[in-house]
Amino acid sequence: MDIQGKVAIITGGASGIGAGLAERFSADGARGIVVADIHHAHHDAPPRMTMKIREIARGLQFPEGPVALDDGSVLLVEIARGTLSRVTMDGRITVVADLGGGPNGAAIGPDGAVYVCNNGGFKWHTEADGLLRPIGQAEDYSGGRIERVNLATGRTERLYAQVEGLGLRGPNDIVFDSHGGFYFTDLGKARDTDMDLGGLYYGQADGSAARVIARPLMTPNGVGLSPDGSTLYYAETAGARLWAYDITAPGQVHKDGWPSPNGGRMLTASPGGQLQRFDSLAVDAFGNICVATLMHGGISVISPDGSRISHVALPDKYTTNLCFGGKDRRTAFVTLSGSGRLVAIDDWPVPGLKLNCEA
Repeated sequence: MDIQGKVAIITGGASGIGAGLAERFSADGARGIVVADIHHAHHDAPPRMTMKIREIARGLQFPEGPVALDDGSVLLVEIARGTLSRVTMDGRITVVADLGGGPNGAAIGPDGAVYVCNNGGFKWHTEADGLLRPIGQAEDYSGGRIERVNLATGRTERLYAQVEGLGLRGPNDIVFDSHGGFYFTDLGKARDTDMDLGGLYYGQADGSAARVIARPLMTPNGVGLSPDGSTLYYAETAGARLWAYDITAPGQVHKDGWPSPNGGRMLTASPGGQLQRFDSLAVDAFGNICVATLMHGGISVISPDGSRISHVALPDKYTTNLCFGGKDRRTAFVTLSGSGRLVAIDDWPVPGLKLNCEA
């Protein structure tokens, strides 16, 4: 069925912190109500807004890594298909590049090319309800890498397959800073009886050098920067935790000592006590971190200091990623990966953060 629905967000109070209702439609047409708080960093946020949910495309093979383009289309990866694809607003899907392995996260770089985190490939399982999910390292696993794709020609170049002597296992998400370099995560790789831990890295866009920010890490996934570029965030999948580092120079961060397990400061851990896992993220113009949330399917919105957390439910327990685009960046494009859909939530109450590199 087509997703037709509205998410109503009601804000109030001098602090700009509001309570609201999110109305959603599930895949079988049943309607549900969830309560949500939305954090606004400014007290002059509108007192009430209505967000419309619309389906743009379906039939995608576990979409992830959406990137909103100026022409109105959305780039994304189809992990199970092994492609970088473009979706136009009329729902047409075209392949930009056939990358193989498991293209996972994507971002526009300073040269206008698309930089892709490729996890090397997953095995796949279709659940009884028809939702698709990854279940570990593919039998034909081709190794983790960072790739650069020419958007006009589809030509692909491999930039990094190892950092400081250790091979990448499952690169996952990527964000560019104002200096033209990029931070990226490596989720690691799981097999039936063991797993490789991941890491957080910084790379130069020309492929000349990459360095370790933190390693080893447990399942680092989404990565993003604060509006002023001074804070680096990453979402941890397994523990549904959000971590932050103060950036001291491009590719360098301040690390806290024990008992921090990774030098970062924890902003939240499995908020609400739900069974959930954090996936990729996007930051809004007020600095809130919007984290795609698995199992407790939807978007978790976390204030910069972690003190306010809300959840907007969506009809797929494998809600994996989002980006902002459209007029004033007030549309959230969200990948509902289990059901293979790209949806748009119009009139998101806070504009998305302008990225350092766009096309």
